[in-house]
Amino acid sequence: MTRREISRYENGENVPTTHTLAHIAVACGLPPEQLQREAAAARARRRDPAGREEQELDDMERRKLIGGAVVGAAVASEPWGRLAFALAKGRRVDADAAGALVKRASALHVSENHLTARQLRGHVEAHLDAITAALPHAPDHEKDLSIAAGETAALAGWIAWDLGDHAAARSYYRVTADCADAVGHPPLGALALTYASYGADRPTRRLELLAQAVAHVRGRGNATAAAWIHARHAEEAAAIGDETAALCALDRARTAYEYADHTAEQAWVQFMTPARMDSLVLSVYGQLAHPGLAEAADAATRRLGGELSDAGVVILGDLAAALLAGGDIDQGVHVARRFAAAADARPNTMGRARARNVADRLPGRERELAAQLWACAA
Repeated sequence: MTRREISRYENGENVPTTHTLAHIAVACGLPPEQLQREAAAARARRRDPAGREEQELDDMERRKLIGGAVVGAAVASEPWGRLAFALAKGRRVDADAAGALVKRASALHVSENHLTARQLRGHVEAHLDAITAALPHAPDHEKDLSIAAGETAALAGWIAWDLGDHAAARSYYRVTADCADAVGHPPLGALALTYASYGADRPTRRLELLAQAVAHVRGRGNATAAAWIHARHAEEAAAIGDETAALCALDRARTAYEYADHTAEQAWVQFMTPARMDSLVLSVYGQLAHPGLAEAADAATRRLGGELSDAGVVILGDLAAALLAGGDIDQGVHVARRFAAAADARPNTMGRARARNVADRLPGRERELAAQLWACAA
């Protein structure tokens, strides 16, 4: 094997054949199946132009130690490389390497804003493997790494649920709760419970989970998480027609959000932008046919403006449904078209539910748009 050939593998220009992978596996002491899975993922990335945007993430994952393989000297100068080297030699993980793992866990939650669940899944599962491998070698950083592992597992559960693998989602959430209990970190338990509330099969069970979750986010530094959980409680109470409970919970959510800074608290609440808070209010008001619906929809429209991140599918869906329910049909149809385009580009479970809701509210003349939304819902 020439240096050039190896360089082309390292830089993603070529993917080794199955025959070559078998030799690499022997040299590195790895199961051939593991490298074959990595090669299959690399080929998929080469076929998917959108995946090129995540080249930096892919590079990080390739540099990660898997099963004790030794990385090159150039990579060993980075935190990922130091972690690999420490594990390969059976040494303790140092503060820089542990910090890199924790930082990466946070970055993955932020990546949800611009990656679909299917794009993100491999990165999240690989990082969970990396933390799992590091934990036995990091007694001085066990708490921080356990929290990062729990946050990563929760994100893996959310992705699994979004992709329809509900059994895997429940397993990931249980692991997240175990991490929270093991290190005494209540907000992590709240994260697991709130994510689980989306997939619970009964409204009463969803409300029970949210009631448990809110007890874990009392105190400083948890205002955004508290706002999210209270707003979710309001949403579920509205779904069963309990107007009093829904409006009380929504009031608590708004109060908490006034004290919140979603950019400075846990990485897993950064999705709770003011626009996302608006969408939760609209969801509650729409289900209750609340008289404040039209005013809330106007405020949400102004705040949303012309720009929309990839994570705005849910926001657009709630806004379109609210405008249509409030009688602003022309604006509602306009937003519904934007929502349909976003839902096509970024399919997800929550978007599908909103597609059904919006399609049901469209006027009869918008049969083509309704058919497009029903296709998204399916």
